[in-house]
Amino acid sequence: MTTLILVVLALIAAVLLYATFQPDRFRVQRATTVHAPPEKIFPYINDLHQWAHWSPWAALDPAMQNTFSGAASGLGAAYAWQGNNKVGAGRMEIIESTPPSRIAIRLDFIKPFEAHNTAEFTLTAQDGATSVKWAMFGPSNYVAKLMGLFFSVDKMVGAQFERGLASLKAVAEQQGENK
Repeated sequence: MTTLILVVLALIAAVLLYATFQPDRFRVQRATTVHAPPEKIFPYINDLHQWAHWSPWAALDPAMQNTFSGAASGLGAAYAWQGNNKVGAGRMEIIESTPPSRIAIRLDFIKPFEAHNTAEFTLTAQDGATSVKWAMFGPSNYVAKLMGLFFSVDKMVGAQFERGLASLKAVAEQQGENK
């Protein structure tokens, strides 16, 4: 019995030690091609009021409470949310807006865990369409490194990015058909 306890403790210590050697930063990124020019897509990202039309998190909690502040869109526009356990609570603010090619957003998550990251959208015209890339990156503290041994942040967040990009694509392409 003592040997079993020592083996279990050694395995736990090994996992805890292994976590310390994981990367100090993370990055999740997904991309899609939208058949619309960057100028038609950019406003859906740059105006946080428009996120309700395509954000994957809006669908996870239709009763989510939203508060907008700062500029109406672009640099300084901010959005805070309070939702169920699937969306948590937090705040985001546009910290860079370069029409029609780049938007950077400071993300401050409060619930279910505290984290401070950056989201970035890049729009690149190519062959009559637009490549839209959505990335999120930031520091990985020890708890995040430990959790990363058991859960893939890239798969969890990446799946949401894929849903959001598909919705953004549908909204932007439909807008193009209606004009």
